[in-house]
Amino acid sequence: MVLTTIELIRVRVTDYFVLHAIVLLSILAISACSTDEDVYVERPVEALYNAGMDALLANAYGEAARNFDEVERQHPYSVWATRAQLMVAFTYYQNNLYDDAIFAAERFVQLHPGYADVAYAYYIIAISYYEQIVDVRRDQKATERAWQSLQDVVRRFPNSEYAADARLKIDLAEDHLAGKEMSIGRYYLNRQQYLAAINRFRNVIERYQTTTHVPEALHRLTESYLALGVENEAQTAAAVLGHNFPGSDWYQDSYALLVGEDLVPEEDQHSLISRLWNRVF
Repeated sequence: MVLTTIELIRVRVTDYFVLHAIVLLSILAISACSTDEDVYVERPVEALYNAGMDALLANAYGEAARNFDEVERQHPYSVWATRAQLMVAFTYYQNNLYDDAIFAAERFVQLHPGYADVAYAYYIIAISYYEQIVDVRRDQKATERAWQSLQDVVRRFPNSEYAADARLKIDLAEDHLAGKEMSIGRYYLNRQQYLAAINRFRNVIERYQTTTHVPEALHRLTESYLALGVENEAQTAAAVLGHNFPGSDWYQDSYALLVGEDLVPEEDQHSLISRLWNRVF
């Protein structure tokens, strides 16, 4: 998605240069120190922007970012300065410098909230967080921020091409966050800290209802409530599990816990589901 989006702003300056004011072509001496001189060279906007594009296409990301920065520095009031700011964010993303990409994209949003391609800036922020998602056993701050930023893309630009991709990534981010909650819940359950475990499993069910972790979370709730001797709550969790996932292995495990049997005839499962569902709901 990001790779193809570059085509939207990959317009060479020479195609539009006639529409804008002619820039000065001059060489200005800035300072001299002893026998050495640091010479400041003001270059045409077309030369700087195209140099950035050429470097970007050659995967010379550091050089590309420098040229795009120079566009803004030397020609701050040109239309190409605005484009260059967005290209800087994209260049950092391509170079896996995610924090820099996020900073540059957020700056672009602050300076140009009404710009035509601002949706792309929001998407760069979201995808930069998304690609920092780590194993569920580690801290999930990046996953939380990815989820929030992806939601932001969908909410602000629901009909954009970025929203379609963001929706897919939201599902993956939610599954990852639910997996983290399950990991912590199992940790508490194994240590017989049932109330702490229950809070984690309920969080999965309430916040991440569409993820693959819900059946196990319902079974673990059944297990935790039974361990505490709260049979009514255990039956409620099992009823919801049986009603929504009647053929799952997790329901068979919950059934076995409730009736004290390891082998679960299918007809008995359906009978128990009906009884529990009617009793609870």
